[in-house]
Amino acid sequence: MSKRKKPIKKTIARRIGEWAVFSRKLTAAERIGNRMGYMGSAFIMMSPYLLPYDNIGAYTYLCGAVLSLPQVWLAKQWNLVVININLLIGYGLYIFG
Repeated sequence: MSKRKKPIKKTIARRIGEWAVFSRKLTAAERIGNRMGYMGSAFIMMSPYLLPYDNIGAYTYLCGAVLSLPQVWLAKQWNLVVININLLIGYGLYIFG
């Protein structure tokens, strides 16, 4: 007993909305950037819990910043690019300084 879906009424507002939204496929760089960004975010999320264990958390912070940088660069989210560069500089000086 499957019910049929009601057809969507094409009002003027709906047609304008469909016209205004541009659907496109992601490029290969954007797909890879998204996957790297997810992995980098996971590293950044687990890093505070790993800091007490022989500073492994600092290394995972650096890995997370490097992995999430392409995603925010391609998305042109410059505030997050600056935060990631700040993270790289800060924890780089912490480890090597």
